Amino acid sequence: MPYELGQKLVVAIASSALFDLRESDGIFRENGEAAYRQHQRDHEQVVLMPGVAFPFIKRLLALNPLLECEPVEVILISRNDADTGLRVMNAIRSHGLGISRSAFLGGADPYPYLPAYGSSLFLSANDNDVRGAIMAGHAAGMVMESTIEDNDEDLELRVAFDFDGVIANDEAERVYAAGGLERFHASEDEKADIVMEPGPLQELLSKISQLQQLELAKKERDPDYKPLISIAVITARNAPADKRMILTLRAWGIIVDKMFTLGGVDKAKILEVYKPHIFFDDQRVHLDTACGIVPSVHIPFGIRNEAVAG
Repeated sequence: MPYELGQKLVVAIASSALFDLRESDGIFRENGEAAYRQHQRDHEQVVLMPGVAFPFIKRLLALNPLLECEPVEVILISRNDADTGLRVMNAIRSHGLGISRSAFLGGADPYPYLPAYGSSLFLSANDNDVRGAIMAGHAAGMVMESTIEDNDEDLELRVAFDFDGVIANDEAERVYAAGGLERFHASEDEKADIVMEPGPLQELLSKISQLQQLELAKKERDPDYKPLISIAVITARNAPADKRMILTLRAWGIIVDKMFTLGGVDKAKILEVYKPHIFFDDQRVHLDTACGIVPSVHIPFGIRNEAVAG
């Protein structure tokens, strides 16, 4: 019988997001494919260091042996061919990551293959690959060069999301861009009971929320079990625009652990305290400071990114 991925949380990840490949990429850019291939062969047994998404992926996969249905699947999707990709697979085994499925595409675009795996997220350090995925309607994020402080004794998985343009679509951001803050607040107050349309990472958030429910069910069976997942929404919204956001999440069946409605307060101040293992935002203005504190991912979606994309 075929192996079914439909009920799992599937994350597709490029090796550039999982490991630190700056040295290898530099050799490719400066000396070409032949030198790159030889470098990877010569260093096949040299274990790659963790990249920006490594703390998130490690903790996500660690849920599988704890939750009986093994609800998480991470799939390596690489522009490498299998020969140059062998070093990455060796590193995956060396780090003890439960990743057994991969796609080596020999330079081809990865995003056409994402629906085949039913992925809820594609992570890469290649901006063109991420934008191609977003334009094709897939959930994707570009990992930014970030500070990574991964404490092995910290078993909790903390995931932080911006709201507009990430969890929800950019409808409200377009109102703000056209009419300013006053019009934005008036519009959101008028539409407080109208559920927003999903954004690119709504499905990811929903499936992480489902993992939380599995943890709560396990805790009911085993009172000594300590749930590991924590979800935060960190948004520039504040009252009265918070009501629509909360009611939208409720309509989607999602309850987050922490919500910060900052109304212009620097998100970095919250990130310094919460210390998520990954933070998703659609605005580079927030990420430029966030990436100096926590692993950060840019979601190039919506009106905030149209000028850049164009």
